[in-house]
Amino acid sequence: MGGLQPWHWVIVIAVFVLLFGAKRLPDAARSLGKSMRIFKSEVKEMQAEGKADNPPATPIASERIDTANPTAEQSDKRSA
Repeated sequence: MGGLQPWHWVIVIAVFVLLFGAKRLPDAARSLGKSMRIFKSEVKEMQAEGKADNPPATPIASERIDTANPTAEQSDKRSA
């Protein structure tokens, strides 16, 4: 019930042909395709720029999870 049936598509296509005419539809489809290609290339370029500008951050020593002497901390926890 939620999906479009094949006859729904036929009606939609017929409405588009009636509204825009058979001569304008190929031009509209061609310009839509060009727009999508331009959009896709711009998105890829922005993603490449973002990756190049932001190198992965390395934590400083006070933020690191592993410490220089983990056994000393473990023995402190056991004795408590």
